[in-house]
Amino acid sequence: MKTMIKSILVALLTAEARVLLRRTKPAIIAVTGSVGKTGTKDAIYSVLKDTIHVRKSAKSYNSDVGVPLSVLGIENPGTNVFLWIRALAEGFLIMLAPREYPDVLVLEVGVDHPGDMAKLTSWIRPDIVVLTRFPDVPVHVENFPTPEAVTEEKKQLLHAIKDDGVIVYNNDDEQIARAVAEMRQVSVGFSRYSRSAFVGASETNVYEHGVPVGFEFVLNTQDTSHVVRVREVLGLGYVYVYTAAIAVASLFEIPVDAAIASLGKHVTAPGRMRILPGIKGTHIIDDTYNASPVAMEEALRTMRSVKNAKRRIAVLGDMLELGQYSIDEHRRIGGVAAESVDLLVTIGVRARGIAEGALRAGFDEANITQYDDALEAARELERMLVEGDYVLIKGSQGMRMERVVEEIMAEPERAEELLVRQDAFWKTR
Repeated sequence: MKTMIKSILVALLTAEARVLLRRTKPAIIAVTGSVGKTGTKDAIYSVLKDTIHVRKSAKSYNSDVGVPLSVLGIENPGTNVFLWIRALAEGFLIMLAPREYPDVLVLEVGVDHPGDMAKLTSWIRPDIVVLTRFPDVPVHVENFPTPEAVTEEKKQLLHAIKDDGVIVYNNDDEQIARAVAEMRQVSVGFSRYSRSAFVGASETNVYEHGVPVGFEFVLNTQDTSHVVRVREVLGLGYVYVYTAAIAVASLFEIPVDAAIASLGKHVTAPGRMRILPGIKGTHIIDDTYNASPVAMEEALRTMRSVKNAKRRIAVLGDMLELGQYSIDEHRRIGGVAAESVDLLVTIGVRARGIAEGALRAGFDEANITQYDDALEAARELERMLVEGDYVLIKGSQGMRMERVVEEIMAEPERAEELLVRQDAFWKTR
């Protein structure tokens, strides 16, 4: 009954959003992919907001529920039916009398099940589509027949783009490059390795007093080179995120220098490779928002690049929704961990496969500990840490790995500000 009521409410909310778009006619930037959607959406917003009236999807609102809420500018009512009814009333008023509606919407568009993209593209016609990455084993694959089916679902967004639209795409991703080659719209590539209009290269961590505070890379365009510095986060994935954002900025005639300056003020979302101070003089790389095989591999390789670590410790939770690929992918990640860290802590039944993969790769069993619960692991980790340790913490959102971060962060009183999933909805789960 609740599901039926919610479906009706979402349909009504979508109708309001559809009418609002017809009345206000904003330019729509739609971001999709299986890695880096939220980071890219946020970075695009940052490069545009200083010169354009722009709105972005809140948090990771990327579903058939989240997108209409973002269009209307309404908070997610959660599971409260009465708050949904209030949201409908609020949406109706916004639809009738939109005030100072943004000129540009930056929408994150995701899929969890077959048919999700069709629902969204039935009423969303993007002016710009941004494609981040389609890995071989994407998250949510257990809800689809094959990994290719996930990719095909997301590629439907390309066919919703306006005739005079522009595609901004990751030219290092062969699946994406092939799909874009079949489109007649103008396309702008970004990459780290391939020849593209915007290429990010020569990335290196930046240290202050021997501690990493971010990283920098060189952005090469056809005519110029620029240094881009990213503070408070690590990770090769951010090269793609920032390069994509600068590519989008160019479509609005924002100079590269201005876009880079805007990104210098950009604050990344919690739980996405953020550097946080830990207890006992340790350092945390908080990547707890979610986990997929490709993202976990990138996080581990980033951990390997960190200098001056007393010990590199990876605390890894289950990667959920991988279906038949779960066992092999957890074991494969274990092999990557064996090359990247000194100590391995796993949390969850599936993550035992990470430990198994590490052992197969020759990792010392004495340096592996395994737990079923995040809080139990956090308490043991607290006793284990020594000054100078670097701790990578990552797992699917259902594993609640942010609880581990909260237990060992130097400023737990700032958890609501610094960590992911700190609102009332998550705190009661």
